[in-house]
Amino acid sequence: MKKKFISLFILFLVFSVISVGCSLNTSSENEGVTRYLMATGGTGGTYYPLGGAIAETWNKYIDGLNVTVQSTGASVENIRLIASGETELAMAMNGPAIAAHNGTGPFEGNKVEFAAVGVIYPEVMQVVAPKDSGIKTIEDLRGKRVSIGPAGSGTAAAALNILKAYGIDPDKDIQKFQDTFSDAASKLKDGLLDAAFAVLAVPAANVIDITTSTPITIVNIEGKGLEKLLALDPTFSPYEIPAGTYKGQDEVGFTVSQWAVLYVSKDLPEDLVYQMTKVMYERKDEIANAHARGNQISIDNAIKGIAPVPLHPGAEKYYKEIGILD
Repeated sequence: MKKKFISLFILFLVFSVISVGCSLNTSSENEGVTRYLMATGGTGGTYYPLGGAIAETWNKYIDGLNVTVQSTGASVENIRLIASGETELAMAMNGPAIAAHNGTGPFEGNKVEFAAVGVIYPEVMQVVAPKDSGIKTIEDLRGKRVSIGPAGSGTAAAALNILKAYGIDPDKDIQKFQDTFSDAASKLKDGLLDAAFAVLAVPAANVIDITTSTPITIVNIEGKGLEKLLALDPTFSPYEIPAGTYKGQDEVGFTVSQWAVLYVSKDLPEDLVYQMTKVMYERKDEIANAHARGNQISIDNAIKGIAPVPLHPGAEKYYKEIGILD
């Protein structure tokens, strides 16, 4: 009797495991949804809300796809998240991404394998200081309280290269802070910072917010320091911010820009990445309705500044289809 009971009990356990397994498989198949995570940036920047607008558009037009966005420390951290498999998609500046591909800079000795989808918009370095601070050039930052951007961000990586080009040691020649730009903006308004680096679209809402109480100036990146910077990191390009873009900014601001690019794990399915690429460029007006920066998504810029990071085959297929690539 005892043996019969044990046998029946074992059969019951086996049946239960099979039933649960079938139930789980059926649920997965019935759901039929591919879920991806996209790493963006801080909630006060451009990446997070724009990434949300892009994800919402993908989810609307691509059957079976559900992309959610995650707030992160931005570019450098995002590439590391792709490398570790913690995210499938990421927005990042092309400069840190190329460094990751080459195993240089913040990725010294640690090459990362990933793929590019396409350029989203131009990233403009804006070094902001209160107009009455007297700070006009990067050289004027010596001895000042300066936020260079959050650790692990593309802003911080770019700021360090800029300071290096001007011979400024961030650990000795300035009082270094590493705030998000939302926090840095508040500190600038409260007189707790003298200047802040930020990679943002132009015009930037956070910079406009500062000018409601504190007229600002754009700290110029030009002259020999600019020449050294372009030699040090060719992913930068000179960029001019028109006079009057911000309250208090009476003169043209001379600065530099890179590109915000969508990067993905190289293992993502070709057809799905093809659809994502197509929707991002062909539905840009809908993206812009959700976030104004979507109006800067342009197929004409799609592959600028991406090499030597390889294009994902799905993106490459789309570009060949529309004649951008042979």
